[in-house]
Amino acid sequence: MAKSPQQDLFEDDAQAELFQPDAVPPAYRPDVDDVRARLHKILAEAHAAEKLPWDRDKLLVYRTIFPQMAGWLPEEEAAQLRFEFDTEMARLKAA
Repeated sequence: MAKSPQQDLFEDDAQAELFQPDAVPPAYRPDVDDVRARLHKILAEAHAAEKLPWDRDKLLVYRTIFPQMAGWLPEEEAAQLRFEFDTEMARLKAA
């Protein structure tokens, strides 16, 4: 019997190793210099403002991502940046 040109769905797949359960994808590690620069940019915007410089949606995003992004930095630096951000948010909220 001649081999069919149609692929056999039950034959061993040449790419089966791509779907192995023990294959762990590499962990994501952001560039800490990029993270630091972005956090300092957000802080600079807040510091320069007399009132909240962002609309409600952007403020919600910054309040969520700022502490999370700071977590990629060394702990003392992250704590300082979070403190500065919280201080600026309190100042702007009172304005």
